Amino acid sequence: MNPGAHPHRHKKSLRAHARERVYEILELARPGDPLAAWSRNALVILVLLSVLSVILETVPSIQASFGRWLDGFEIVAVIMFTLEYAMRLWAAPDHPPWKRLPAWKARLRYVTTPAAIIDLLTVIPFYLAYFVAADFRVFVMFRLLRLLKLARYSPGMRSLSEAIYIERRALLACGLILLALVIGTASIMHMVEHEAQPDRFGTIPDAMWWSIVTLTTVGYGDSVPITPLGKVVASLTALMGLVMLALPVGIIATSFAQVIHRRDFVVTWGMVVRVPLFASLSPDDVSNIMRYLRAQVVQPDEVVVRRGDRDRKIYFITSGQVSLDHGHRHDLISDGEFFGATTFNEQDQPHASTARAMVRTDLLVLDFDDVQHLFLAHPELGEHVRRVHEKRMAGPPDDIVV
Repeated sequence: MNPGAHPHRHKKSLRAHARERVYEILELARPGDPLAAWSRNALVILVLLSVLSVILETVPSIQASFGRWLDGFEIVAVIMFTLEYAMRLWAAPDHPPWKRLPAWKARLRYVTTPAAIIDLLTVIPFYLAYFVAADFRVFVMFRLLRLLKLARYSPGMRSLSEAIYIERRALLACGLILLALVIGTASIMHMVEHEAQPDRFGTIPDAMWWSIVTLTTVGYGDSVPITPLGKVVASLTALMGLVMLALPVGIIATSFAQVIHRRDFVVTWGMVVRVPLFASLSPDDVSNIMRYLRAQVVQPDEVVVRRGDRDRKIYFITSGQVSLDHGHRHDLISDGEFFGATTFNEQDQPHASTARAMVRTDLLVLDFDDVQHLFLAHPELGEHVRRVHEKRMAGPPDDIVV
């Protein structure tokens, strides 16, 4: 073998590994990664401070007293945001949908994404200021776009963006209807009021200002009808404005709720299928049981149940570790195992063990009443759970987990 060939291959593998690690840190690709969490929090704080700095520097007294400090902080922020953009661009080939693309094509895909465009727009004014003579206020507005960078770290904002994108056609239809109403009501008001108020409604474009203000229920009062027929038209226009405002709000709210529900469904599904108790169930059975399960997170050293409690719940561990204190011995159980109610009958028996989380633990909780309802609705599922439980209870005493 040629020994000279290995260093280059090793170097490439280290470079690829470093790029993959950068992607994991910046995109939070590995849950529970402390470095990724620290990086995310630092960037969020930097974004908030940089936006606050932009706002404060428009106050003359603050600019006069702390202008140099604000300018220095802006330089640091721009350097950090530029470095972030460069690292995201470098790590773009490790984005799962683009892994099979050439590196240059993956990076080209990245620079055309909305998030990358926002990242670029928030730093480019700093560099353009040295070469282009432009209104300072324009640069300030571009720097305030940094607030949109928070959408990358906010599941809620991402869900809202997804909801708007899904309903884009319906929202476009609402916009077209609103445009038709603006033109229609402005034309009618022009015909009704142009003789009485030629300065306010003398042309359709003049009347369109009144129509927009009325349909949006703002009502500045700078243009109001004075004729009886004009007041009737204004009343009908205001009522149509209420309907038009409610329509897109209802569309977005419904879509947003559906997106949140789908994401919760996917997360819960992933947690359920990690529990061996449900591993052999069909997708329909898993979907049915998900209606009854609820998620619970417990922190280290937090007691979930105490010996003698009668809460009659079953706890399934999806990630983490729990210590069970039986009095005469301790057991450690982890991912996929369950504890809690020792029987599936109507007897209200107390817990025989104290369960305490050893680390941050994610649980799925099934209430006793839901167990009974689930078994009645799906006897085959109940039989499966009973069979697994009875098999565990039939083992040696030291193996029994309660």
